[in-house]
Formats: sequence, structure tokens, C-alpha cells
Amino acid sequence: MSRSKKTRTKSTDRLLPRHLRKLRQTRLEVAAEAARIISTEGQHNYHAAKKKAAERIGVSERLALPSNIEVKEALRRYQDLYGGSAHLDNLDGLRRTAVRGMRLLEKFNPRLVGSVLDGTANQHSRIALHVFADSTESIILFFLERGAAFTQEQRQIRWFNGDHRIVPLVITELDGVEIELAVFEPVHLRQAPPSPIDGKPQHRASLAEVEYLVNERIA
Repeated sequence: MSRSKKTRTKSTDRLLPRHLRKLRQTRLEVAAEAARIISTEGQHNYHAAKKKAAERIGVSERLALPSNIEVKEALRRYQDLYGGSAHLDNLDGLRRTAVRGMRLLEKFNPRLVGSVLDGTANQHSRIALHVFADSTESIILFFLERGAAFTQEQRQIRWFNGDHRIVPLVITELDGVEIELAVFEPVHLRQAPPSPIDGKPQHRASLAEVEYLVNERIA
């Protein structure tokens, strides 16, 4: 395993006690290794990637696990360093497939979210869409009527009020890429649930906005 480059120490860090500087450096190393795991090993879960990274580096996960934001920043750095044109081409392909899928699902007001939207997707990433219907059965019927294959999953997420809620997922495939549809009631089109990365409302993009991202690269 190749070692990540050392992060340059900020001048303010030098004012910290030695044990805090060491802890900060360890967290950065775990974040960098977690980012590599996400990029190269098909791991989508940030917490699982952080635990695996801490184990590989040989540090206590109780003390040295970085935040999801730190891992996201490390992931961007990793892709900037090692992704190159292959990363950009893969991202462009995923966004084009997202556009096709969103056009097919237009009656459900699809919104693109996650790594394909924010640019951190890799070759293992699913296309994540939020769709809006009165019931999951409406989505299922849509696929049954078209003879399209799908599976069902569910995910627990933190809701607006801090409670947890189970969100139904419908998984399908287009152009050889998995598309994950998280099904919400139409009323929730106005307010996105909190992001698992930073707790802020998830960034969503409409079909027109994703088409703009695709066309922007052509220009």
C-alpha cells in the first residue's frame, strides 16, 4: 500500500500541544486512507471506510476517527492527485446516464444527489436519485409495466427533526450502472433531508441542472 503524502502543517497547528498535533496528523492519515479505500475498493459507507483505515494504520478508532467532512475533503484531494482525465470521463459518463434515467422518471420529479452530483463519484458509485410519489408501489408499478428489473432495499436516515426514519429504496440499472431511487412523499420535494456528511440539507439537482453540468464539460 502506497503511503499518502504528508499534509503540510498549518502555522496555527504549531501552537497546539504536541499530543494534539500528533492526534490531528493521525486523523488526517486515517482520512487519507479512508479516501483511498472509497476510491479504489468500492466502499460506499464512510464509517466503514474510516474503521478499516484506522485498522490498517494501526491506531485506535475511538480516538483517531476523522469526521465525514474530513474524509470528503481527503477524497477530493485524492481524486485531484490520482484521478486525472479517467476520473472526469467516468464522472461525465455517470452524469449522462443520470440524465437518461431522470428523463425516464420525469413524472416522479427526480433529483440527483450524492457523489455523482458533487463530483466525488468513482467507478464503483451508484447514481443516487430522490424521487417523489404517494407510495413506493407507484414506483414499483412503473417498472413492472415496463418489464424493467429492480430490487428493493431500505436505509435509515436522520430526519429534519433529528429523529431517524426508514426510507425505501428501489434499485435498478441503466447503461450498466446501478441507479438508487430513494422514495419520498411529494411534500418532501420542498425540503431535502440532512446530508450524512455534514448534517446540512442535501444538495439536490433537477434534470435541467444536471443537463447543464453535462453540457458545461462539452463547452
